[in-house]
Amino acid sequence: MARHVVGFGEEDLRALAGVRSFDRGLGYVVAVSGLEVGDGSVTATVHGTDVYEVELTLGEGIGVSGWCDCPYGQEGNFCKHCVAVGLTVLRQSEAIPRQRAAARARASRLEAWLTALSRDQLLALVREQIGEDRELRRRLELRAAAAHSDTGAVRDRILVLIDPRPFARYGYVEYADATRYARQVEEAADALRALASGGLAAQAVGLAEEAIRALGRAYEEVDDSDGVVGQAVAAVSEAHLEACSVARPDPDRLAEWLVGQVLGDWNDAADLDPLDYADVLGPTGLARMRQLAAEARRRRPNGWAERYLMERLVKAEGDVDALVALYAKDLVPSGATHLRIAEELEAAGRADEALAWAERGLRDTAAEAHVDGRLADYVCARYTQAGRTAETVAVRHDRFRVERSLVAYQQLRAAARTAGCWESTREAALAVLREDACRDRGAWYRGPVLLDALLDDGDLDAAWREAADRADDRQWQWLADLSRERRPADALAVYLRLIEPLKEPTGDRVYERMAQLLLNARDCHRAMGTEAEFTAQLAGLRAELKRRRKLMTLLDRHGL
Repeated sequence: MARHVVGFGEEDLRALAGVRSFDRGLGYVVAVSGLEVGDGSVTATVHGTDVYEVELTLGEGIGVSGWCDCPYGQEGNFCKHCVAVGLTVLRQSEAIPRQRAAARARASRLEAWLTALSRDQLLALVREQIGEDRELRRRLELRAAAAHSDTGAVRDRILVLIDPRPFARYGYVEYADATRYARQVEEAADALRALASGGLAAQAVGLAEEAIRALGRAYEEVDDSDGVVGQAVAAVSEAHLEACSVARPDPDRLAEWLVGQVLGDWNDAADLDPLDYADVLGPTGLARMRQLAAEARRRRPNGWAERYLMERLVKAEGDVDALVALYAKDLVPSGATHLRIAEELEAAGRADEALAWAERGLRDTAAEAHVDGRLADYVCARYTQAGRTAETVAVRHDRFRVERSLVAYQQLRAAARTAGCWESTREAALAVLREDACRDRGAWYRGPVLLDALLDDGDLDAAWREAADRADDRQWQWLADLSRERRPADALAVYLRLIEPLKEPTGDRVYERMAQLLLNARDCHRAMGTEAEFTAQLAGLRAELKRRRKLMTLLDRHGL
């Protein structure tokens, strides 16, 4: 019934969030408050590490989507807070149609009331609101200044909006204040657009450039972990481009300004791409930019920004040979530049030259431990297409001997299986990994790759033989997880050992891990027919940790 009423069910929330976030969201249902149902959406507040605002978009036949202003939610994920609100909606589903109808009625009444007000009454209402809401007043003042072509007032207002000092309580804008600062920067971008569309595009260009310079300096003092300020600065840059498209400023001057931005010390915030301005610059501006880029490259041949600018301009000209020559001047040890050259040549229909450059990249990086994996992928894909399977195996084998990683082993396995030589190739590869394991290569940070390879192959008997005194906790659990049915007693011993150190620390992540290990241990007891022993062990654990109420709640939820 709930699905029909609100358009989604628990399984939809689980699919959107994933098992982990869904399970964590169960514990946040009690933290949901202020649920408001609108016409097709629901908003609420969730009290977690901080106070988060959640909005769900829902409706019959359209499922559900969600937004939350927590860090995880702002990355586009359906977070545990969205799950909590979704579950709250489901639990109140019978009331949703009535609340939705009430929201529509309220909106209709508001619209009718506003329509019936006289001009003087509307003005009085607006004055009342701007007297109480400083942010609304600032927005309207800015629109009024732009509408009256008062560029001086617009400039003053924009500089106030992008000034980070009111938010910099300790000399910089903290993470918690970044979103509010970003909203003000977006207001500045809106004002610039209004100015340009109001017949003052040339003035908007100048103001945007002044704002971009100021934002470049301010950005160094902002904790923009979620990128919200960067997005707002990008909106100012877009407003500059739009104003330029209308005003058509002098192409030489625009070229000089763009080059200065790309090569300047404060270019991280705006992140301008000069080629976005190609239409405005025209042949004259592009030629001037190429001249300036060449001069800058001569002054600083190893400068990253200088190289980036020249590469963008040469690429725009469509001269593949010039671009290859430019890339070839600075071949990085990872092979990434060889790959870029290969991709450019292939895009130009010069596949043989492309492969030759990629093969050269493999030769040049043969002794490097850290190589761009896409280079070997590129070569192997072309070899496989041509039926050159033995050469594919050779490439993967060479990389495996240098990298000694599970990924390199898996790639070698896939290539050798295709070529029909995995059995012999595997023995040679495992011999290399056994030699590493005996020397404890890399043991300071993780268990030997040999165990990862055996586990990934599903060779559990060999993995058990190699695990003693070598495996780390991750590998022990992997081994136990794969062995629960065939060797439940051995797997159980691993789970019990992994549970023991989790009794000391606290926190959701620790409790979730303990619960999962207990579930796995229960599976082992069931396989051995010793459920009573597990019941006694679990009772002892609960008695030992009974003061940890959150853990007890979580164990109850998992049926433990």
